[in-house]
Amino acid sequence: MVVGVTEISVLILAAIVAFVLYKVLKTATSLAINAVLGILTLLVAKFLLGLEIAITWVAVLVCAIGGIFGALVIIILNYLKLAFV
Repeated sequence: MVVGVTEISVLILAAIVAFVLYKVLKTATSLAINAVLGILTLLVAKFLLGLEIAITWVAVLVCAIGGIFGALVIIILNYLKLAFV
């Protein structure tokens, strides 16, 4: 059995693709978890803590991008009556 340059090249390419996919999916998973936690934090602040936060598409987008930090910024801005009132 002779292994040619093509087979070795495909093996190396497959290893590189697997590594890149692992990194991308790992990052995407952590971003998705952060977004869900941010939106849950916003919902907890509104419904369980009784804050009068206006849940608009902008607030959800901020929480989805910023995660828990974005939700805390929205809560602080709402508490100071500067935004999301």
